[in-house]
Amino acid sequence: MGVTFLPLAPMPLRHHSRQVSLLAASTMKDLKVDRFLAEMDAVVPWTAFAAEVAPFYTVAAVGRPRFDIELLLRIHVLQQCYDLSDPGAEEAIHDRLSFQRFLGIDPARDTVPDESTILHFRHLLEKHRLAERFFALVNASLAAKGLLLKVGSIVDATTLHAPPSTKNRAKARDPEMHQTKKGNQWYFGMKAHIAVDVQHGLVHHLVTTAANVHDRDVLSLLLHGTEQVLLGDSAYGKQEDKRAWRKEGKHFLVNDKASRSHPLSSSQRRRNRKKSGVRAKVEHPFRVLKRQFHQERTRYRGLFKNTQRLFTAFTLANLFRVRRLLPTLV
Repeated sequence: MGVTFLPLAPMPLRHHSRQVSLLAASTMKDLKVDRFLAEMDAVVPWTAFAAEVAPFYTVAAVGRPRFDIELLLRIHVLQQCYDLSDPGAEEAIHDRLSFQRFLGIDPARDTVPDESTILHFRHLLEKHRLAERFFALVNASLAAKGLLLKVGSIVDATTLHAPPSTKNRAKARDPEMHQTKKGNQWYFGMKAHIAVDVQHGLVHHLVTTAANVHDRDVLSLLLHGTEQVLLGDSAYGKQEDKRAWRKEGKHFLVNDKASRSHPLSSSQRRRNRKKSGVRAKVEHPFRVLKRQFHQERTRYRGLFKNTQRLFTAFTLANLFRVRRLLPTLV
């Protein structure tokens, strides 16, 4: 009786999974964070910032010793870059190795500043408006290196949302915020008005208002006075301003605005497209603020605290945008 041999089924080929493991994804994220923080570490003028803080950072005669100013400044920068609250910053330092490397500390042997210390340092910066000094210091250095030119400005504004809820101690919304309508959508919060240079789109002036303030109302506060050219969207357009600028031999390149009775001509639309190609540079700092730093909302009540936060954020945004052009800033 013969034996029949059945053909063996072919072994299934093993394909490498395209799905990234959790460990690999975590490692990739840490490497990305490390790279970003290394770039910021190289361009932030830590010594100059610490020198601005030092006169106001007194050492108590009793109690535990103060933390190093640069360490607290680095934590403050982490708060800005990753939109962290004071307790959130303390927790993140204990949790993330990339943050520990950036700070140069090891929680196993070093004392990590707690949320109260972080809060008090932030209040110190706010009280003495040191964020504005940081902003001016960095911009002066960028101008000295030829990276921030004052031949022209581009102006624009963005809205930052504030909590509309009344479930708080005051049982009321923030009185310094206001609502505004854009298109068919209502927003409650504040506006950040900025002016940037026409070369690299670096922010040189910042003004904050409630959200209902018209963009053109603060135009004069955004200009440094030596502009030969001004660009902006149609919100800044006014015939009196155009005539005044052109009378002085300057270029008023604000987009033309249509109305129901006077639609834009084809030549006006072409000019607007050309202007918008340059005007788009003013959107880049807003992208860094909202996409890179995730600051789309206000964090505190009132304009003052949020304004100080924005001064620090735009200081870091300027450094971030020229980090490849600027190996070190001293």
